[in-house]
Amino acid sequence: MRTHVSHVKYSPSCHVGARCGDGQEWFVVADGEQRPFRVRFGWGGEDLAVLAPVSDTVVIVDVLRFTTAVSVAVTRGAQVLPFPWRNATAAPFAARHGAVLAGLREDPSTPWSLSPTDLAGIPAGTRLVLPSPNGATLSAAAADLGATLIAGCLRNAAAVGTLLAGEVAAGRAVAVIAAGERWPAPSGHAHAGPLRPAVEDLLGAGAIIARAVDAGTLPRAQISPEARAAMAAFRAAAPDLHDDLRASSSGRELLGLGTSLPPPSSTPTRTCPCCAAARSRLSVPGPVDRLPLTRCQAVHR
Repeated sequence: MRTHVSHVKYSPSCHVGARCGDGQEWFVVADGEQRPFRVRFGWGGEDLAVLAPVSDTVVIVDVLRFTTAVSVAVTRGAQVLPFPWRNATAAPFAARHGAVLAGLREDPSTPWSLSPTDLAGIPAGTRLVLPSPNGATLSAAAADLGATLIAGCLRNAAAVGTLLAGEVAAGRAVAVIAAGERWPAPSGHAHAGPLRPAVEDLLGAGAIIARAVDAGTLPRAQISPEARAAMAAFRAAAPDLHDDLRASSSGRELLGLGTSLPPPSSTPTRTCPCCAAARSRLSVPGPVDRLPLTRCQAVHR
């Protein structure tokens, strides 16, 4: 059976086999779903739409900075509600759920932003609505597809990898999605164009897959070639990981804005850095309210 994809584009409301708003339809058959492999890897909303419906657990990886920020916040005991970027309903959503809306770092109206450094001081019990153009937007799309959702990054790669090894051992399939970035649209709107693969997300995804393989001694036959390639990229970059993050396009962009980069790994292994979002959903109506409420899952007890 061969893979055929027509009219490929990303929309959280247009998924595999569904008729899109403009009357177009996606046709994707089994090869693109990376079956029969238990550990799968893909990029952005395009691969998320294919892999999430056929995987039991989905890991979103947005190293700079959404999923790193989530890891820091939940380790501190906060709860994070991912939310699409630049959405006018974010403030009312936060108000309805007794949450604080994160803003830009330079915004004096809120102390919280996407910066993991800022979130290192967030008080336990804080409910934080955290928008982002890539990781949070993909989290919303994954929730709409019914996936069990985990926020993964370099910081919590060992914990997430151990969790995924257990999922595979139980006969379940997992998909690791590197968020990447989006090029500007032809209209000039930021984060609205085609996918731009981001090396930091490739390395973060590869780290999680490598930890899963090591923790579960998973055989090659259970890991898709795409996942093996991401793992190989991480293993090759591991000795110079911090330097590579700083030299990457995203790293240089953030450093140019005066933003410090989080260290690749800084979480003690006995903490609970893993974010299992879809296991504690909000039970309120409306498509936006189906977003997952993240919480810390103790994977090292």
